[in-house]
Amino acid sequence: MASLLQLLLHLSEKAANLARRIRAEKTLFDLLVEEKTGEQKNKNFVHDFKTLADVLIQELIRHEVSKQHPSLADHVLGEESNKFTNTLGETIVVAVQDTEQQTCSLLTKVLDGNAEAAAILASIIHREVAMTTDELLATVQIDLDVDSVGIWIDPIDGTSEYIHGGGEGPLPADGICPVGLPLALVLIGVFDRATGQPLMGLINQPFAKYNKQDNSWAGQSLWGISYKNTNINNIETPKSDAADKKGMSVVMSRSEVPQFISAMEMITNNNVKYTGGAGYKVYCAIQQLVDAYVLSKGSTFKWDTCAPHSILKSLGGGIIDLAKGLSGMKESPEGSYGEAELQSTQLAYNQPDDVKGASPGQKWANAGGMIAYRKPEVALKILSELCVIKGSEEG
Repeated sequence: MASLLQLLLHLSEKAANLARRIRAEKTLFDLLVEEKTGEQKNKNFVHDFKTLADVLIQELIRHEVSKQHPSLADHVLGEESNKFTNTLGETIVVAVQDTEQQTCSLLTKVLDGNAEAAAILASIIHREVAMTTDELLATVQIDLDVDSVGIWIDPIDGTSEYIHGGGEGPLPADGICPVGLPLALVLIGVFDRATGQPLMGLINQPFAKYNKQDNSWAGQSLWGISYKNTNINNIETPKSDAADKKGMSVVMSRSEVPQFISAMEMITNNNVKYTGGAGYKVYCAIQQLVDAYVLSKGSTFKWDTCAPHSILKSLGGGIIDLAKGLSGMKESPEGSYGEAELQSTQLAYNQPDDVKGASPGQKWANAGGMIAYRKPEVALKILSELCVIKGSEEG
């Protein structure tokens, strides 16, 4: 099983390299930021090159995993459809081909004959990326049938931040980047197809460190495994627990419901942080920049959370369905809702949440909102305090 994560770690670095090169190559970057309007904008190709960048990363990973593990070919899942319609009305299925030339030919059709951009992309996709084997991961021995798992991919979580760029400056004192390229992450999560539980996950941050001298970015990778009695990861223990010293803190979306923001401000004594990207917010909890990421609505998806959920599990934490947690605590005798009950509300990844009338685009949403945390007592406190606030409002 560790060999699969080693493969995914390598593929995430290839994906990160592709993401960096698209922004570094002028020919590709011009396509990335171009906004087509009027007759030039094909309604079936709404996001144009932005969507293609995501799909290429997704299909790169699918292609390589399928070569190594053919039985997983139909179980590599992602956010993006790989069908494109170009301005000639041709519907093209984007898939990495066996040779660079074949991939180039296919991409030329997708890009309406832009052979230069297609050639650059094909070259990057088929180029091998040197990567040092993770020595810690190489020591892991897990007896798990690879044929029993599925994989969720979010090729570039935080696409808006990836498009608009920025984030080259120093981090704020709290260590949380508010906007920019550091928020764009490659997320790959492995789950058990029978139970839906997350097993392994990795976060590749292509734009982790900026080098001002040559205007370049270097990345970093975080990974974690949680299976039976094995919990292992490459997360470094912080030198000090800043969150404990300042009281409980949470990170939230700027578009969160105002009433929910008010509730969390009350619970944390106004220690609420804001940033973008669902994956990056969970990353903040993983790195203990905050105690939790809280979200009241179903605006994240299985591909956003599977990878970081696995890492949190390996650290003793998790991601629970907020609505289920609140319901369970409200219905339980006072003081009886604890860590065991939290486990019954963990997000699952093998089937959609039961949402009546959900549109296809919302099918894989985490419909009940969520709390992502490293310490169970944090999630329990948030649930308890929210129940009190909700009770007082209803009363």
